[in-house]
Amino acid sequence: MMKKKSISASKASLVLFLCQMISALDVPLDSKLLEELLQPPTITQQSPKDYIVDPRENIVIQCEAKGKPPPSFSWTRNGTHFDIDKDAQVTMKPNSGTLVINIMNGGKAEAYEGVYQCTARNERGAAISNNIVIRPSRSPLWTKEKLEPNHVREGDSLVLHCRPPVGLPPPIIFWMDNAFQRLPQSERVSQGLNGDLYFSNVQPEDTREDYICYARFNHTQTIQQKQPISVKVFSMDSLNDTIAANLSDTDIYGAKPVTERQPILLTPTGSTSTKVELRGNVLLLECIAAGLPTPVIRWIKEGGELPVNRTFFENFKKTLKIIDVSEADSGNYKCIARNMLGSVHHVISVTVKAAPYWITAPRNLVLSPGEDGTLICRANGNPKPNISWFANGVPIAIAPEDPSRKVDGDTIIFSHVQERSSAVYQCNASNEYGYLLANAFVNVLAEPPRVLTPANKLYQVIADSPALLDCAYFGSPKPEIEWFKGVKGSILRGNEYVFHDNGTLEIPVAQKDSTGTYTCVARNELGKVQNEVRLEVKDPTMIIKQPEYKVIQRYGQVSFECIIRHDSTLLPTVIWLKDNDELPDDERFLVGKDNLTIMNVTDKDDGTYTCIVNTTLDSVSASAVLTVVAAPPTPAIIYARPNPPFDLELTGQLERSVELSWIPGDENNSPIRNFVIEYEDGLHEPGVWHYQTEVPGTQTTVQLKLSPYVNYSFRVIAVNEIGRSQPSEPSEQYLTKSANPDENPSNVQGIGSEPDNLVITWESLKGFQSNGPGLQYKVSWRQKDVDDEWTSVIVANVSKYIVSGTPTFVPYEIKVQALNDLGYAPEPSEVIGHSGEDLPMVAPGNVQVHVINSTLAKVHWDPVPLKTVRGHLQGYKVYYWKVQSLSRRSRRHVEKKILTFRGNKTFGMLPGLEPYSSYKLNVRVVNGKGEGPASPDKVFKTPEGVPSSPSFLKITNPTLDSLTLEWGSPTHPNGVLTSYILKFQPINNTHELGPLVEIRIPANESSLILKNLNYSTRYKFYFNAQTSVGSGSQITEEAVTIMDEAMASRQIDIATQGWFIGLMCAVALLILILLIVCFIRRNKGGKYPVKEKEDAHADPEIQPMKEDDGTFGEYSDAEDHKPLKKGSRTPSDRTVKKEDSDDSLVDYGEGVNGQFNEDGSFIGQYSGKKEKEPAEGNESSEAPSPVNAMNSFV
Repeated sequence: MMKKKSISASKASLVLFLCQMISALDVPLDSKLLEELLQPPTITQQSPKDYIVDPRENIVIQCEAKGKPPPSFSWTRNGTHFDIDKDAQVTMKPNSGTLVINIMNGGKAEAYEGVYQCTARNERGAAISNNIVIRPSRSPLWTKEKLEPNHVREGDSLVLHCRPPVGLPPPIIFWMDNAFQRLPQSERVSQGLNGDLYFSNVQPEDTREDYICYARFNHTQTIQQKQPISVKVFSMDSLNDTIAANLSDTDIYGAKPVTERQPILLTPTGSTSTKVELRGNVLLLECIAAGLPTPVIRWIKEGGELPVNRTFFENFKKTLKIIDVSEADSGNYKCIARNMLGSVHHVISVTVKAAPYWITAPRNLVLSPGEDGTLICRANGNPKPNISWFANGVPIAIAPEDPSRKVDGDTIIFSHVQERSSAVYQCNASNEYGYLLANAFVNVLAEPPRVLTPANKLYQVIADSPALLDCAYFGSPKPEIEWFKGVKGSILRGNEYVFHDNGTLEIPVAQKDSTGTYTCVARNELGKVQNEVRLEVKDPTMIIKQPEYKVIQRYGQVSFECIIRHDSTLLPTVIWLKDNDELPDDERFLVGKDNLTIMNVTDKDDGTYTCIVNTTLDSVSASAVLTVVAAPPTPAIIYARPNPPFDLELTGQLERSVELSWIPGDENNSPIRNFVIEYEDGLHEPGVWHYQTEVPGTQTTVQLKLSPYVNYSFRVIAVNEIGRSQPSEPSEQYLTKSANPDENPSNVQGIGSEPDNLVITWESLKGFQSNGPGLQYKVSWRQKDVDDEWTSVIVANVSKYIVSGTPTFVPYEIKVQALNDLGYAPEPSEVIGHSGEDLPMVAPGNVQVHVINSTLAKVHWDPVPLKTVRGHLQGYKVYYWKVQSLSRRSRRHVEKKILTFRGNKTFGMLPGLEPYSSYKLNVRVVNGKGEGPASPDKVFKTPEGVPSSPSFLKITNPTLDSLTLEWGSPTHPNGVLTSYILKFQPINNTHELGPLVEIRIPANESSLILKNLNYSTRYKFYFNAQTSVGSGSQITEEAVTIMDEAMASRQIDIATQGWFIGLMCAVALLILILLIVCFIRRNKGGKYPVKEKEDAHADPEIQPMKEDDGTFGEYSDAEDHKPLKKGSRTPSDRTVKKEDSDDSLVDYGEGVNGQFNEDGSFIGQYSGKKEKEPAEGNESSEAPSPVNAMNSFV
């Protein structure tokens, strides 16, 4: 009972399963991830279902597939297993399922006709290809027949039958004469869809003996010719002459010479017919009528309209063409042929059927164990197609059972899948008009989360714009994504953030405080992983002073400002434009940092100037208009552009020349320097004017050279110093006669795009170069030094022709000749091209490596034979990579490096190798198609080198006479370390270095205690590692032993006494009072009251402080700015700067600013808790302390 209930429930929940399919995992297109995940086979390339092959060439049946692990391939032929090992003519390409059937070495294409199907299989399932029907093309000869001449009376209808031989594929039919010229066609004479040539009524000019039907078989590039057909038209005039003696004059001249007839249909016959066409194809309906005068054809659809944008009329409206037909195009189509004597019509009943087409093709499913999913296969057609399912290429009814799978018509439902449920399913939709086959795999994966976005990726955005932080991920089951700001921040939530399904975090409006580190966490039941990215929000770039509208007089100077403000971390570039184009290349335009200056302004400088500021993140711009005006007239002479010429006249018209004359307009006070003549080709480019020539301003006639088949109009423009006049009114039109082309296409090239073709390209002639209607190109080619005869084809409206079935990379002689309805251009010159390249066949041999030193090696190889290159030799590529370090014996991620050596070079240098390491390399030859196979890997080793510097050196635990040193081994030992070398020396107060001591330390040590050092002394240490080759680069450090404890105690006692602190405060207060008094008395103006005493002194600059009241001497107003001689605060020229020495004042005093004596010696304390001792005579650039102020005035 429970079982029945669950079955019913599963049917009822079909819609739920369909919705769940949307949640199936999407595998990101990450190459590293795809290499690691197991995946059932997928067919990536296969030959077409109906594959017509050239019987002269090898048959290549393509079948390529991908999967993990790589799939194996097998084939069936006509429904049974095809054992290729038993057929010496059949091979399968390596790592591929593509078959190559060797026809060129004795095989016969007819023996391999049949239906082929490929299967690609690995441990996860099997995918199958379409049924590929192989048929060799056929181009049979015309059967011999005796053709009687056609004798036709003028005005009668005529049909010349072609009846081409049946070929595969069907040939293309065209009619030509003995001179290989296409027969002209018109409403009266035209070719039908069946290839026959129809004459609605014949005329005397139709008489000729060389009506020839040609059949071109494109697949084999052959053309077959029917025997010429003769047509003789008898006119009524000749018949009248014959019987004139037996008839009266009234009988002869009273009758019409040719009998007019109302229309009748030549094809199709009868009043109705039917036609079936398939959906998506092109529908072609034809009606050709006889009659005199020539009937006109009209098409209608009964009960409806002809489809808009899909309906075309061809062959002088005798053919109705509807592209991309659908079922809605079914119905009755009527053609009506009408002339002045009557009409006739024919109704064609069209039925549109449809081969199967997809509504919903099945899609690959990637599921986690225990999940549900569905495969849906829906197709339509007329009649409706049948749907059948296969599992791993076997009908699902007889395939191994899977309890998680249930088939429901066009849907397979999966419930609680397990890893064993992985398989490839095929859906086949078929009806009588064709079939569709689709592979879709179900891949059940159990994978912990992975974050694919690179760690610490930096994102930069402009403030107030969106920021998108990626967190590309994968896992099975699908991981949940959470975002945090900072390493230990709380989870991000709220409307200020948008969380996308692909893991991306969007900050719609990023602000400056959005800057920081963001952490993305992906977790599922199998694990958790996190990744950090950084966001920097930059200030927007702004133009704070924009260029302004300017009006400037001619020959003046003008300047536009463009002052910007931008983020300090962004580097802006400023570009100036004039009228949205580059500035003129003129030295008068001066571009400054934030302005544009134009010197000696002229009228042509008039326009809009734009300042554009670009950074890597944003761009802003601002524009201003410059108007140039004339200087005030004194008195003014108005100079202006000339008035346009007028009264243009053409005389002396010849086929290739004509004379043009005109009357000049007013020159407006500036002499006309020259006239510019332009022409318009109303036939090929109406409305477009081209430069023809120009003549001096004194000339008003010119002889113009013309080209054939151009409808010329001319106009004239006058030019003076001010500028160009408006164009004159156009002259009358002159149409030159047609002629053979004068020239052939240029830039003819032959370069293969595939190994078995030759692509011939050229630059087409311009319209006026055609010299006549019906421009075409005769493309000819032959294999150089092999073929004597040229193979030719005539094409139109293209500039490319592809020759298929060529040998790989062989030279061809090529020529392209232009022709039109009047004939051919001169014989073209020949060019040499090559058919397509293929990948090189062999690898370079005898690869040898000579190690020069620990970082450089030289590799040699033998060149490959040129015939195996199969293309233009571009050079050789050397792939090399480090396998492991010999000192650490640990492998690492292999990062291959590539060096390319151009041309036929057979050696090269490998720089940048790591010492004492094991490497591998191989060599490959390169042509225009790609790389050939790699040579066998060559192993070589580099010798030892000197090591890098130790990774760190720390000095800790300072005492009165000892220091502890700790270090890390070199990041790159480059060999076996033998020892460490430590050198050190003391540094005295004047920064002089003492004697150098050297100690050798065993290589297995990582710390050392140095004893018996001097107290309160700075030492400098030099430390490096050694191998047997020598010493590596050194690392330096400095440290200080601590001072005597008793001295430090005394200094601390003095600095902390209350009387000392009080004294310093009193001195500071006294100085402040003195400065205020001095300032107040000076502000009263004039001189101090003791001016009389000052006059008695010899020194005019300064008087000493008075002993009785402590006041300063008097100062003259004129001497206010002279410096004091005593107590001045000029900076010391002996100040030690940071950049001059590695010694830091902070290192000495732990953050307390020190002072220097005149000899540069340091008088500070080593402890930040101790006061400075006073230093007499010290001159410092620092701000004065109370002690310094006291010293200045003592």
